[in-house]
Amino acid sequence: MAGFRFKLFPYLASTMNSLTDFEKHVLLEKGTELPFSGEYCDLMSAGTYLCKQCGTPLYRSTDKFRSSCGWPSFDDEIPGAVKRTPDADGKRTEITCAHCDGHLGHVFEGEGHTPKNTRHCVNSVSLTFVPDEGEVPARASKETAIFGGGCFWGVEYMMQQQPGVLSVESGYMGGHVRQPSYEQVRTGTTGHAEVVKVEFDPAKVPYETLARLFFEIHDPTQADGQGPDIGHQYRSVVCYTTEAQRETAEKLVQELRAKGYHVVTSIERAHTFWPAEDYHQNYYANKGTTPYCHAYTRRF
Repeated sequence: MAGFRFKLFPYLASTMNSLTDFEKHVLLEKGTELPFSGEYCDLMSAGTYLCKQCGTPLYRSTDKFRSSCGWPSFDDEIPGAVKRTPDADGKRTEITCAHCDGHLGHVFEGEGHTPKNTRHCVNSVSLTFVPDEGEVPARASKETAIFGGGCFWGVEYMMQQQPGVLSVESGYMGGHVRQPSYEQVRTGTTGHAEVVKVEFDPAKVPYETLARLFFEIHDPTQADGQGPDIGHQYRSVVCYTTEAQRETAEKLVQELRAKGYHVVTSIERAHTFWPAEDYHQNYYANKGTTPYCHAYTRRF
């Protein structure tokens, strides 16, 4: 592996000990970047992913797949490149670079995403991508926002009407059950919230516009419910994927409170996004109807 590494990528030998503070936090202190915030989350160009710390080739792009979890996902590694170590509590298995022991993330099995039935969930910040010769990395101008405001059908529909939004997907976030089903979440005991994942082009619509829209298409003063849908799973929540999003959401909440609104919306760091069942996606568009408990109300 060492000969392979320096033969292909000699310039990466100098990256050891030149990590940024956040890279050190993840690679050395076993930290985690926010979901959907990493530069390689949606990258599908042909090439090789290397360890950010030592330059060892870890993953090939042919083993990368879209899992919607918020981090780059691979169903295989370059042989001998990745080491597995069970966490102290035995609940998860950590993956590290076999050459320098830099923290990469965790590996999960049995989820059924690909025929190999394995998902290496890796922090983008732990990696460096080197495109194949002649390949130009296709980095789309795209960011991700996550909002929960009652039944996700209505929030999904309203967000889909906003120009600059690329896609909206309904799902679950924030609970303690992995890969939850709707039947589990609807009990209100899993801790999840019904949310939508909004992918948007920031050149066409800034995050603040989406956040303002969110506060105006549901009632942010109603706790644990929205209209007739009552339960903790229907709570009002902004799940931020960057610190800039957190600051924007907090600013808007303060603006609303200054106007006299008793906002109960929680602002939380985004965690794993679990896509909802297919029959929940594009619900109103497929039915040809409009939301019954979401409507636009100007508040700003």
